[in-house]
This record gives sequence, C-alpha cells and structure tokens, in this order.
Amino acid sequence: MSFATMTSKGQTTIPKDIRDGLGLKPQDRLHFTLLPDGTVIMRAKKRSLGDLYGALHKPGRKPLSIGDMKR
Repeated sequence: MSFATMTSKGQTTIPKDIRDGLGLKPQDRLHFTLLPDGTVIMRAKKRSLGDLYGALHKPGRKPLSIGDMKR
C-alpha cells in the first residue's frame, strides 16, 4: 500500500511504485472520479500524437496542402 501527503497548496506526489505501475511519464494527464461513497478512481490518460493519426479522416475528402490550411 502506498501513501502520499497533500501540501497546503493541494499538491501531492504520486508514489513511485504507482507511477511505475501505471507507466506514467511527465505531462501525462490524470482523470479523477469521485464516487458517492467517497471512493476516488484515478485513471491515466496517455495519448501520443501517433494515437491521433487519422482521427480527422473522412472518406472521399480531398487532402489539403499546408498552404490551403493556412488560408
């Protein structure tokens, strides 16, 4: 079991074994969900630019050049 202490500014450090277990890196985002019984669920939201490749693709749409995008 891991413990952390909150500072007067509301900041805390995630214990190393938890960071390592989740594979957390600097700039990873964390999502917290508070359940009615007081339980908190923390999820790591880790996405790279590679994960977004093709997300805006629409079949049949003509690709735009960078020059067209800037206009």
